[in-house]
Amino acid sequence: MRRFQIKIFLVYLVQSLIIGGREYRVVIDVNMPFYVAPEQLMEDRADYARKGIARGRSLIGFTYEEGILIVAENASNTLRKVSEIYDRIAFAGVGKYNEFDQLRIAGVRHADLKGYSFSREDVDARSLANQYAQMLGQIFTHEMKPMEVEILVAEIGQAEEPSSSQLFHILYDGTVKDHSDYAVLGGDAEVIYERFSDTYIENLSLASGIQSAINALAGPDRVLEPDDLEVAELSHANGRRSFRRIEGDELSGLMPT
Repeated sequence: MRRFQIKIFLVYLVQSLIIGGREYRVVIDVNMPFYVAPEQLMEDRADYARKGIARGRSLIGFTYEEGILIVAENASNTLRKVSEIYDRIAFAGVGKYNEFDQLRIAGVRHADLKGYSFSREDVDARSLANQYAQMLGQIFTHEMKPMEVEILVAEIGQAEEPSSSQLFHILYDGTVKDHSDYAVLGGDAEVIYERFSDTYIENLSLASGIQSAINALAGPDRVLEPDDLEVAELSHANGRRSFRRIEGDELSGLMPT
């Protein structure tokens, strides 16, 4: 029987210190594993994700008399924060664009596959939000870097049940918050939420809703122009595909005076 000799090489870090004119050598064993408490690890990841999200601009999604409105601060005409997912479902994201756009594409594919395999009526925001929550939770727990995003999945209710509209706010760690009236995402969300809650009432008109959202996003010290905004709606008046963008002269005519 052959014997195999296994040699274990230990790595040491030698650090020289000069104290009082004398040189001291400190030997540190770097083979010893470092321990980080799970609570601290999760807290560090959450802080990292929150800081990335806070660097971006906010958005507000809310119900109004015709359906659902989403108003986002976005100066880009090409990098969209708000998009259509399916017939009655819209998607909005804040944070890193490339990361929430990957989620948007995954949501479109999921909805298309489910609608093709079963029926269009089977595609709903709740199941899509659950898929997003599982995906974000898995990345947050097991990957080195969490996704620096928050997303909103909105679904307009049936025409005969307008109060059944749903808003799902999914956080970077997979936490899901459901809202029946309005949700605020992004940097300064708490401050914007308070400003918007002061003016929001049920069954706002299109103009009143857009003006309230813009005033909440801008605050008392800024003025937002149409080119600074991205606005979209889910409305039964648009037919089977409820999603429609509000831009150009139409948006200019709805701005606060």
